[in-house]
Amino acid sequence: MQPESPPASAVRLKLTELFLSIQGEADAVGWPTVFVRLTGCPLRCGYCDTAYAFSGGDWATLDEVTERVAAFGVQRVCVTGGEPLAQKGAFPLLTALCDRGHRVSLETSGAIDMAEVDPRVVKVMDLKTPASGEMHRNRLENLSCIQPGDQIKFVVCDRADYEWSRGMVKEHALDARCTVLFSPGHDTLPPQQLAEWLLEDRLPVRLQVQLHKYLWGNARGR
Repeated sequence: MQPESPPASAVRLKLTELFLSIQGEADAVGWPTVFVRLTGCPLRCGYCDTAYAFSGGDWATLDEVTERVAAFGVQRVCVTGGEPLAQKGAFPLLTALCDRGHRVSLETSGAIDMAEVDPRVVKVMDLKTPASGEMHRNRLENLSCIQPGDQIKFVVCDRADYEWSRGMVKEHALDARCTVLFSPGHDTLPPQQLAEWLLEDRLPVRLQVQLHKYLWGNARGR
């Protein structure tokens, strides 16, 4: 049972940016999507491309955020960061967006307990590879929260990352839980190389490239 949510008037969120773009990752790739990027993250992954969301931002109420999302007239919403679950207000935000009829996804590092995430939300959870420098932050207990419609993502920066990730898929039978995504580190591993490794091993995972970076580079708000 979901815990009772606080009244919307009591929920405040620190927001780095809120914008409309094309989803560049996971199963919803290619769809127009509103992105709600919350401020703050307790991790410092070596390949992070959103370090600007570690600090700063502006406070907003839950109602203000949901109204701004609704104004775009788009069904799909992605709550991301930073690490969105580092803010307690992220949990009622996810529920409120679902209640308003949005198709909601959550991009999370997997380092924070996901048990209270609304079950209607599609969770895209990282498992941090050795090259991230944050492998010790993986919270494997979160695997019990993964549903068939969710996704588990590995950012693979080199051969060592690949072999570790391949081992995790097999050890935990991750492909039997949900879709597993292997994404090449944008500046560290050519996508073609990762594709060759996946084909060689017949690994039951999906190759993912970050579409938005091919469209707009690392531009903020895109």
